[in-house]
Amino acid sequence: MVDPPRKIAAKRGETVEARLAVRVRDGFHVNSDQPAEDYLIPLRLKWEAGPLAPEAIVFPKPEMRKYEFSQKPLSVFTGNFEITARFKVDPKAAPGPGVLVGKLHYQACSHNTCYRPATVEVRLPYEIQ
Repeated sequence: MVDPPRKIAAKRGETVEARLAVRVRDGFHVNSDQPAEDYLIPLRLKWEAGPLAPEAIVFPKPEMRKYEFSQKPLSVFTGNFEITARFKVDPKAAPGPGVLVGKLHYQACSHNTCYRPATVEVRLPYEIQ
């Protein structure tokens, strides 16, 4: 579902971005970060505490699609897309390599069935200079 992200290099005190490539299998979709119905589980990305503090998670523009199980179009992501995560590097962070761990929580659905929500771990390698 998520390709391993590229290592990011950052200086203390600066803001950096990481791009996560997400792949959804053909015939499936995941609810967007702002689903059209309250009962649908949104796509969420959360990071553990570390020297890179999350400032923003930027999702692409979702598609509005109509499915058999809903009377109105739903806000979804399909195919391949990117999520951008912006971080502020702690000005007192120790220089050197590390790995920031995140969790991507999602609910996959086909055209007529939604499956149990799942979470995948994302490991973002970094180098603080």
